[in-house]
Amino acid sequence: MTSTVPTTAADQARRTLRLRLKPKARAIGHVDGAWWPHSRELSRELPALIEVLSVRLGAVTRVAYAMAAWPETPRRIEVAGQPVRLEGFRTQDNNIVHVSGPDRQRVSLLVVPPGASEAAGHDAMMTAATRGNTDSPERLLASCGTGHAIPTPRSTMDDTGPSTQDDAEARWEFEGGHLRGREPVAARRQR
Repeated sequence: MTSTVPTTAADQARRTLRLRLKPKARAIGHVDGAWWPHSRELSRELPALIEVLSVRLGAVTRVAYAMAAWPETPRRIEVAGQPVRLEGFRTQDNNIVHVSGPDRQRVSLLVVPPGASEAAGHDAMMTAATRGNTDSPERLLASCGTGHAIPTPRSTMDDTGPSTQDDAEARWEFEGGHLRGREPVAARRQR
């Protein structure tokens, strides 16, 4: 399913993008900056973020997110006429999104909870974007007083079967990708 999210100038004015990135340099720490969305509706929040990050990454092709943090998300959206895959994982840190461009470039962002106070949200964004910061997402959110970090599950399996990570890898392999030195998902499932 591909979703095209209509936006008007008035809608964009009310929903100013709240994003802070570390200076462009060698990656250090858990995150490359912070993003403070206005809601937990990922398909509505992403277009503005993707447009800005495309300056750093080139054409954004994929966004990985934690399923527990972003309910009811389509598998694809279209931003500026380009398809972007949205891949949800049960085991990904609930307080991070990974935005990928071509050539395996990626930006990992702390997600500041939409309900955070202005002061706590601002502090979390500024701290996460500080050069050399290596704090974990949970520590960043707790130290800034957001009080809204979503706990991340530690299990890769649940009662419904294989993890979503395997499902996402299988989709990626089906589309032509393969992890070097790793057995394909289909072969792992046959054992």
